Amino acid sequence: MPDVTVLIGAGSIGQAITRRVSAGRQVLIADLRQAAVDSAAQTLSDAGFAVTAALVDVASRASVEALAAQAAAMGPVMGVVHAAGVSPSQAPVGTILAVDLYGTALVLEAFGAVIAPGGAGVVISSQSGYRMPALTAEEDRLLATTPADDLLALPMLGAERITDTLLAYQMSKRGNGLRVKAEAVRWGTRGGRVNAISPGIIITPLANDELNGPRGAGYRQMLAQSPAGRAGTPDEVGGLGAFLMGREGAFITGSDILMDGGTTASWFYGPLAQ
Repeated sequence: MPDVTVLIGAGSIGQAITRRVSAGRQVLIADLRQAAVDSAAQTLSDAGFAVTAALVDVASRASVEALAAQAAAMGPVMGVVHAAGVSPSQAPVGTILAVDLYGTALVLEAFGAVIAPGGAGVVISSQSGYRMPALTAEEDRLLATTPADDLLALPMLGAERITDTLLAYQMSKRGNGLRVKAEAVRWGTRGGRVNAISPGIIITPLANDELNGPRGAGYRQMLAQSPAGRAGTPDEVGGLGAFLMGREGAFITGSDILMDGGTTASWFYGPLAQ
């Protein structure tokens, strides 16, 4: 059976990575929305890829485990691109934590159990994880290693502490990087690797929601005062994702790579400094 790449979240960033790593493979694309998965499947099929479409709710253990089982039944799972998520302007606090934090933990757990030797995964996180103050060592450990089904019950994620959607998003993305670091150890027992990418503002429909949302002025200021002076493109993230999942990145696992045009550098040490 041909090798398999799984794309979770049918947006343009995930597609950009998948196109670069999936020549000769079967591609299993999954998303919460039928229209999104059908559109992505058609785009990749038209580009010559063998595509199977599925629905998945990453906040549901049963749904994620069913997707992992489907992928494993298709052939050796050599690639996993997890790009599903919601932004601070798209959902309330509870949904952001359930999808972006808990959902990522579920995906890492389920696909870490089926990744083939030599396989690799990439989680799309966010620069927002770098904007929070440092957590304590114990808080880091809890986000990294608490069993997935207990994550949302952590006191540090309670309503009295996570008071708005931006903080929920930042905490989720901080947790993604920590979770990848811990899960890389378990993936390694099967001969697999997993890393995260934390992009800055990449022009996608989700980013356009943010740029035109209540925090839009702040995002535009971040772009103007970043060293790069612009937003990124899905193809730029695609190139990094392919590097991490390919032979050139074979010694990289458990890492979270920030690619934000220097916005975080400006946030701490430049004109964006608070």
